[in-house]
Amino acid sequence: MKTKLTYLTLISLSFFGMTLQAQSQRDLDNYRSPDQRGISTFEAPKDTLSTFNGVHVRIGGASTIQFQAIDHENSSNPDTPVLQEIGSNFNLATANLDLDVALYDGVRMHLRTYLSSQHHNETYVKGGYFQIDKLEFIQKGFMEDVMNHVRIKIGHMESNYGDAHFRRTDNAMALYNPFVGNYLMDSFTTEVGAELYYFDNGWMGMLSLTNGKLNQAVTKPETTSPSFIAKLGYDKAVSEALRVRLTGSLYKTNQTASAYLYSGDRSGSRYYNVMIAEDGSGDGFRAGRINPGLSNELTSIMINPFLKYKGLEFFGIYEHATGKTAAETDSRSWNQYSGELIYRFGSKENIYLGGRYNYVDGTLVGGSDVSIDRFQLAAGWFMTKNILLKAEYVVQNYNDYPVVDLHNDAKFDGFMLEAAISF
Repeated sequence: MKTKLTYLTLISLSFFGMTLQAQSQRDLDNYRSPDQRGISTFEAPKDTLSTFNGVHVRIGGASTIQFQAIDHENSSNPDTPVLQEIGSNFNLATANLDLDVALYDGVRMHLRTYLSSQHHNETYVKGGYFQIDKLEFIQKGFMEDVMNHVRIKIGHMESNYGDAHFRRTDNAMALYNPFVGNYLMDSFTTEVGAELYYFDNGWMGMLSLTNGKLNQAVTKPETTSPSFIAKLGYDKAVSEALRVRLTGSLYKTNQTASAYLYSGDRSGSRYYNVMIAEDGSGDGFRAGRINPGLSNELTSIMINPFLKYKGLEFFGIYEHATGKTAAETDSRSWNQYSGELIYRFGSKENIYLGGRYNYVDGTLVGGSDVSIDRFQLAAGWFMTKNILLKAEYVVQNYNDYPVVDLHNDAKFDGFMLEAAISF
């Protein structure tokens, strides 16, 4: 028995040593760093430089926890549902596991698993994809001139609609988000599909076709059609101090059992238990977000400007979406506007202050025209490139909701503290 234990120990130590050696070179080609270096990155950079030296597995992940001190209230009208009582305390810690694998020169795989999230108690896979930047696996130098500009992504993956999803919190991955909460209309979904990119001297174009489904199944073929996504943008460092980016995106699906563009996040929001009634009805795990309910014949456009001058950066959103539910005959429309200003300072821009204003208006099922506005103030400190501490003050108002809706004259406000680790 002692001999067997010795062999098992030696094998385990050898495996652990190989893992440490494999992890010592953590940067991959054409890859967005999951630490402070990736905060102003959108699509993964396109580079012809190769560091491939055999199959390389990069194990990474993220862990995040918040202390929440938020109050919520709504109308005192007897026809308005009463909100549940909430207090100040820690939220459930969330965690991600990432596997990124360099499979061949110019070919890598990404897989993200949610280990812990607000909505799901069990571990489950968010999604993954293959990214192809070279075709060397076909033949050395095959279509090299073309592939210097082209990228192909295939998988069950996060759709590249708009730029807002690059700055949102993805369950435990919170380092890219300078604030604690995501946007009001949280445009995020995972679908099976393929994306074709073209990069040239700052210009970027992308065409994508997906199967239009969040939950994969072969059922209901008569009610589901593919989704089409397109993106065009320009991203260039005009000078050493100034970077300019402007993109426009389109998401369109003719018919689907349920379009999940604004309800695709299964992990949950950062504002736990706000806008939930005593009987449990309300926003649920998407607390504080706005789902316009455009689940069929959805067409959305998003325009995103991004400017960075030295330590000062601006990011904006204009979004217009039209669609309806399967039961409706007429389409409804929703608009989203957001502007955020961040100032990063310190020797490594490791400290920042920022503010964001987010406004949404649209028509509910039933015909009521409503609006929601949110104001956020934030401060952050990168203790190291992998550890971020944030503080946020948030106030959100719901306007013109019907009396029988729990959002009638509703509001929540308060403070959030968040500690985020990503590696």
